[in-house]
Amino acid sequence: MKMKNQKLIILFGAVLMQISIGAIYSWTLFNEALHNKFNWDISDILLTNSLIIFVFAFTTMFSGRLLDRFGSRIIGTIGGILYGLGLILTSRADTLIELYLFYGVIAGIGVGFVYVCPLATCIKWFPKKKGLVTGIAIGAFGMGSLIFKTVIEALIINKGVSQSFLWLGMIYLILTVTGSRLLKEPSKSHSDKHKENNSTLYTVRTMVKTKNFYFIWFSYLLACIGGLLLISSAVEVGLNVAHVTFTQATSAVIIISIFNTLGRLFWGIISDKIGCRLSAMLMFILSALALFTISLIPINIFLFYFLIAIITFCFGGFLVIYPTITSEYFGLTNLGRNYGLVYQAYGVAALIGPILLKHSNSYTTPFIITGITSIIGLILISQIRK
Repeated sequence: MKMKNQKLIILFGAVLMQISIGAIYSWTLFNEALHNKFNWDISDILLTNSLIIFVFAFTTMFSGRLLDRFGSRIIGTIGGILYGLGLILTSRADTLIELYLFYGVIAGIGVGFVYVCPLATCIKWFPKKKGLVTGIAIGAFGMGSLIFKTVIEALIINKGVSQSFLWLGMIYLILTVTGSRLLKEPSKSHSDKHKENNSTLYTVRTMVKTKNFYFIWFSYLLACIGGLLLISSAVEVGLNVAHVTFTQATSAVIIISIFNTLGRLFWGIISDKIGCRLSAMLMFILSALALFTISLIPINIFLFYFLIAIITFCFGGFLVIYPTITSEYFGLTNLGRNYGLVYQAYGVAALIGPILLKHSNSYTTPFIITGITSIIGLILISQIRK
């Protein structure tokens, strides 16, 4: 098979996998349905989304190591099975503990296995276009919520919220396993063409001894809090801050998905031209402005849509920039393991947002705080040096 065709097949498999696991960004569509059926508190239901993101990020620390050892096909297949199984079991959940265990933990572990495979594999196949190919692969993750929004809404209406998880679990399992079988590590001859200088080779042990690691990790943490908080509670923010109708609020999922994806593609391309550090600094500035605006100025439906577009446009960009930064500063050889550790910042960020929301008794105060964290993130990322 020609090298070009092989690369396209691998990229297609990566996109298929990322679209499937990216559907977790549609969680806001389940909040009201679960609340109406089980009378659970919305803040407790929101924790489910935070939990799956935390578990999935935590899992990447180990799945990255397993990926380096066993390859993307095996790890991706295992992940796809766990992801699908978690949702299938969620269809039987009738307590919050079961919801957290089946969706948050089991499905979260599956997502953590799946996520690292297309990312690391594509970067290895396209070492000269890391920003672009990472943008495409992770951009597909952002598209998942848009592609599955209509499917999820139709299932909730026609099958009920619990049975929706059963059908979605089967769909996701098929798509992720199929995508995994299309992945393949590059041959040794291809890798040798892009052999790294020894000075850029870092293991996890040597990486954590550098100042750059801590600047990158903590700035990544601060970059993600606002975006994750908005994505998980977009409907509630629309209802309580912008005072829009429920239908208008759920339409925010479409905007989030589109601009999350566009941000991943745009910033991936831009970072190849102006560098990851400058790109990240620009995103921190835009994020801070939007987060402060959504919390300090009365907003209508149009401003609501515009601000969530800006926030998710930058949020998507952060998820492209940071794996690329990790590969640039610490090398490609141990990228699976190194980025697995860096990615823990994303998981911790997922837990912070709902905690802020639960203890503030307001949908505006948390966004003031995340605006401040964006400014701190800007300062931190400006400090990294080669």
